[in-house]
Amino acid sequence: MYAVVRTGGMQFKVFPDETVRVPRLQAEEGQQVTIDEVLLYQDGDHTVVGSPTVAGARVIAQVMAHGKGHKVMVFKMKKRKGYHRTRGHRQDYTELLIKDISISKAD
Repeated sequence: MYAVVRTGGMQFKVFPDETVRVPRLQAEEGQQVTIDEVLLYQDGDHTVVGSPTVAGARVIAQVMAHGKGHKVMVFKMKKRKGYHRTRGHRQDYTELLIKDISISKAD
C-alpha cells in the first residue's frame, strides 16, 4: 500500500511505517498531522487516481524532527568584468513518520 501526496508544493510517494522529509511544516515535534491532498492511492490491485485529489483519502503522520538540509552554494560570475557573488542556502525540512494511509469506502 502506498499513496502520492502533495505538501509544500512538492509530491511524495509515501508508505506506512516509513519516514519522509518534507518542506517545513508548522507543527511541534511529536504532534500528529493529517495530509488531505492525496493524489493517488494504491492498495494491492486497487488503484484510485484523483482528479486532482482522491476524495476521502488521507495520510496520518507524526512529526519526528525539524532540521536543515545540506548547504547549496550559488555562484554567479561575469567573465572579464570582475563580478562574482557567492551565496549559500539551507532549506528547512520536517521529518515525518507515516502512521496510516486510509480512504473512505464511498468509492
